[in-house]
Amino acid sequence: MFKLFKKLYNWVLSWADKKGGTYALCAFSSAEAIFFPVPPDPLLMALCLGNTKKAIRFAFLCSAASVIGGIIGYFIGYSFWELTKEFFFKYIFSVDAFNRVSILYHRNAFIAIFTAGFTPIPYKVFTISAGVFKINFFIFFIASLISRSMRFFLIAILIKVFGEKIKEFIDKYFDILSIIFIILLIGGFIILKNV
Repeated sequence: MFKLFKKLYNWVLSWADKKGGTYALCAFSSAEAIFFPVPPDPLLMALCLGNTKKAIRFAFLCSAASVIGGIIGYFIGYSFWELTKEFFFKYIFSVDAFNRVSILYHRNAFIAIFTAGFTPIPYKVFTISAGVFKINFFIFFIASLISRSMRFFLIAILIKVFGEKIKEFIDKYFDILSIIFIILLIGGFIILKNV
């Protein structure tokens, strides 16, 4: 599992050096909110480091695309769950994770969605399940908008403010940071499994 995430992570990151990097950022941000396992954060960081003047623009695009992806996920769950549930349970998340999310929604839907949007907990489980469980769309949208924006703008602002210092740090410890990021990503799935 770790090797698969590492390969996907490296593939996502490779788009930072390509002409269509900004389009890839939007595509990965949207897809991650529905089914894709690698968050857009590494690509966002790489793009921001490559052009600090556009860091805020990259964060805006990443946030907007992620929220749009979340809305698509919500409506897949809301309208097409019976047609798609076999796919999601087989390839994207487990029945246990799905059922655990329903418990979190009963406690506080806004906090559940906000936490998933801001942390390494898989956001896609929450976007799809929010639709399935008919969570109030306004609550879903606001929680997603705030949490996703906070997460991606935080990255962009740190890179914009600290610029070269943070670039040198990331360049120096890139391999270690990549491993930590992948561990956090896998840890998010484990946390959700044990909630």
